[in-house]
Amino acid sequence: MKTRTTRAFPCTAVLTVGGLLLTACGTSGDGGSGQAGPASFEGRGPITYVAGKDTTGTVQPMLDRWNELHPEEKVTFIQLPTDADAQRQQMIQNAETKSDAYTVLSLDVVWTSEFAAHQWIDKLPEKQFPLGRMLDPVVETARYRDGLYAVPASSDGGMLYYRTDLLKKAGIAEPPGTWAEMKAACAKVAKLPEGKDMACYAGQFQKYEGLTVNFSEAVHSAGGVVTTPGGKPDVDTPEARKGLDFLVGSVKDGTIPKEAVTYLEEDGRQAFQSGKLVFLRNWPYVHALAAKSDIKGTYAVAPLPGLNGPGSSSLGGHNMAVSSSAKNKATALDFIKFMTSEENTATFLKKASLAPPYASLYDDRALIEQYPYLPVLKESILRAVPRPRVVPYGDVTAAVQREAYAALTGTKSSAEALKDLQDDLQKSVAP
Repeated sequence: MKTRTTRAFPCTAVLTVGGLLLTACGTSGDGGSGQAGPASFEGRGPITYVAGKDTTGTVQPMLDRWNELHPEEKVTFIQLPTDADAQRQQMIQNAETKSDAYTVLSLDVVWTSEFAAHQWIDKLPEKQFPLGRMLDPVVETARYRDGLYAVPASSDGGMLYYRTDLLKKAGIAEPPGTWAEMKAACAKVAKLPEGKDMACYAGQFQKYEGLTVNFSEAVHSAGGVVTTPGGKPDVDTPEARKGLDFLVGSVKDGTIPKEAVTYLEEDGRQAFQSGKLVFLRNWPYVHALAAKSDIKGTYAVAPLPGLNGPGSSSLGGHNMAVSSSAKNKATALDFIKFMTSEENTATFLKKASLAPPYASLYDDRALIEQYPYLPVLKESILRAVPRPRVVPYGDVTAAVQREAYAALTGTKSSAEALKDLQDDLQKSVAP
């Protein structure tokens, strides 16, 4: 989940599970209603798989497995930038030129509605996929109006990574449940010889999609919303201000280091692994990498803290879809079934800490023994507030990034930023 914008994303506001009304925003550009029925999935032969850069090293081995089993239907991996906005822009450019260079797309969960509405991806034969075995909030991210336009490959819930060794030395028995408790814990750790040069907390605060995620989590974790369940902007409220004030105030008082306003996911992970942070908000993938680093055995995960108790994560993850202009769609459909099978998503869990869409994997005792964060992750996903599944997502996320970043960097006060954001969102989601 990463970003930088060019063409304004279609509209979006922030987080709300399930039935967020997709008619809350009109489409921008062509298209607007999606397809009436499933496409004709015909043709077999070579295809491409298009996704963000694989920083885990787990995708190509899985593709090699497919290619060994299907020598006449080989998949070529096209890796796009790690920045989510850049990924989206390149996929849209391919779709608008009706190029067949991209076959199967790995879409951020918030892109499904936009791509479906513009008929850039095909409606899928729903009964061919084991959706009933997947977590409901995850499946909902793959739907648009009356149809399934993608298949969940992974989910994502934000978690709080923390240094167990330092908290123990500081006499802290439990991870913090609130923002105040987290700051108090950092104050105690700072008195330790090992903690005197460490910063307290970081998330993803650069002006990209990660900032939309972190801003939304702060607002929701303080009892506010960015939009109502029906898609109406409602971000200029005392509750939302408490969420933004937590981020802004934390930068001012040093709880969040000033360099964190440049952090993407990987920057935060590297800072945590190198011993610069006591707490880190990030996705499950960090666990597998941190377990191979110098801090192995000295960290754990907990639910995100909030204003008065546990916070709310944004719902992340990726869905797999078929480009409407692609060739060899029968192969594409089979490849999606292969990649999103319970067996293979379990492999991605084991090797890359990617959150699986299947409910049973979170309750598997053997897996929990090996990956003790699974119960926390499941709760994070089930409690998560998804970013709105609306067609013009980009306009809204661009506005969120612009105003939240202005507040974080001191260009605007929290109150000014939220007022301007409310005005921007009302224009973006106007019928």
